[in-house]
Amino acid sequence: MSLKSKFQNWFYLDEEEEELKEAKQQPQQQSKNEVRRPMMTEQPRPKRTKNRKPDPVRDEQTSPRIVSLQSAQKSSKVVLAEPRVYAEAQDISEHLKNKRAVVINLQRIERDQGVRIIDFLSGTVYALGGDIQRIGTDIFLCVPENVEVAGAISDYFEQ
Repeated sequence: MSLKSKFQNWFYLDEEEEELKEAKQQPQQQSKNEVRRPMMTEQPRPKRTKNRKPDPVRDEQTSPRIVSLQSAQKSSKVVLAEPRVYAEAQDISEHLKNKRAVVINLQRIERDQGVRIIDFLSGTVYALGGDIQRIGTDIFLCVPENVEVAGAISDYFEQ
């Protein structure tokens, strides 16, 4: 069997050629006076095809490309944190690692402890590819890489 005939068999091209030959022969067989009129109830015949293997039906549950929008939206959370001691910085960084945005209020902690917390969280945010922004007096916003911050707050803070 030649490569051409294998291609024709694979794509069913040989059947189409046979149908074209049959269509050409039929008008020659009919006489010129005889005109065939299709009946209203006559249905077009389906093309003759070889037995093809059925395509596997993809089930929505088994398809790896289908993602539920509800599950994607559930992961969006903003955590509000008001640390009282430096040790709570590690808990805040865990929220960032779990891809949650965190708003940190440092108004109830001593200034030097607050600076240490911001330094620690800056390193965490940098490692995760996120962002940290000051949004108020002693209030900061830390976001992981999956959260984009748009807009800006003016630099004028009341003190």
